[in-house]
Amino acid sequence: MSESVLFSVFLIFTGAAIIATLALYARQSLLLAYIVLGILAGPSVTGLIDDPRLIEDIAHIGIIFLLFLLGLDLYPGKLLRLLKEATAVTAASTVLFAVLGYAVAAGFGLPHGECLLIGAATTLSSTIVSLKLLPTTILHHRHTGEVIISILLLQDLMAIAALLVIHGLSAGHTPWQDAGLLLLALPALLFGGLAVERWVLRALFLRFAKIKEYVFLLVLGWCLGIAQLGHSFGLPYEIGAFMAGVTIANSPIAPYIADTLRPLRDFFLVMFFFALGAGFELAALSEVWIAALVLAAAVVVIKPLAYKFLFKAAGEPDLLAMEAGVRLGQMSEFSLLLVAVALQTQLVSQNAAVLVQFATLITFMVSSMVVVLRYPTPIALSDRLRRD
Repeated sequence: MSESVLFSVFLIFTGAAIIATLALYARQSLLLAYIVLGILAGPSVTGLIDDPRLIEDIAHIGIIFLLFLLGLDLYPGKLLRLLKEATAVTAASTVLFAVLGYAVAAGFGLPHGECLLIGAATTLSSTIVSLKLLPTTILHHRHTGEVIISILLLQDLMAIAALLVIHGLSAGHTPWQDAGLLLLALPALLFGGLAVERWVLRALFLRFAKIKEYVFLLVLGWCLGIAQLGHSFGLPYEIGAFMAGVTIANSPIAPYIADTLRPLRDFFLVMFFFALGAGFELAALSEVWIAALVLAAAVVVIKPLAYKFLFKAAGEPDLLAMEAGVRLGQMSEFSLLLVAVALQTQLVSQNAAVLVQFATLITFMVSSMVVVLRYPTPIALSDRLRRD
């Protein structure tokens, strides 16, 4: 490992520890701290990291593990139930927020293709911010948690589909080719993976479950192996990792796998969000900061109200509808991922990417503060609202 890589890792985690401490005192998401650290250390400010691409390949692994763990939560029975409960609200909100994002971008003169991507990024709410600010009792034992999780999971599935489309467009695929890829490669990975899990992995888990190191290695091998296999079919690594998670979601050992891999996922996600911040172009911000502020303001005001209306129309009580709406009232880490991938594949300009990045940061900050001040969270300012 080169000295520059060692210095970068030192800078990321030592700096993250310091800024994360400040973020916790300010009742802000740690996610925001990692991105701010990247901005401060990147070429636009101090230049301590003059090549963010040095970190991006390592950070990409964090996204692979994120989608693998998402797949672990989607065992077929739960997925069907979530589809029944949340499809209507998710579909309506997706159309509404896509139009909102498109309208703001078009109002500031961005090209049609970039307006479409900004609209797609606006539809998503943050899984990380929303779930980090949910107390465990609400997350697992109350209907509010079920409602929020169902919306987030369906949105994450849409984000994965959008990533697939972006990769297809960057490779020069036509929509028909993308459809054919989905019809052939995804079922092959799903059913092939389910068969291997049922007849091979499950037996290995049961026989060697007490050897934690072996289980850890087997899970890593499965996740990265299916990701590589999917890539060989022409799919993104993230899609393969997601399918790897889905195929073992029914395994009795799935909850243990999820708990074991979360620290590893978080390790790489720190690098991912740092890399996003380090790639942030402050020079481009001078051209789009007004548009970013308008988009962020529209999201933090309209999203909670729109969700409240949609949840009430779906039969939820007023208090739950309002709380769920506020907790979903931001953009998403997947918004950042979408524009990062689109920028790497040259499907959008630097200005459009910075617009989404800056708007997302603002919504993270405002939404987190509103939730902390109004609802039970693990980091609430008052003892009355603090719930672990």
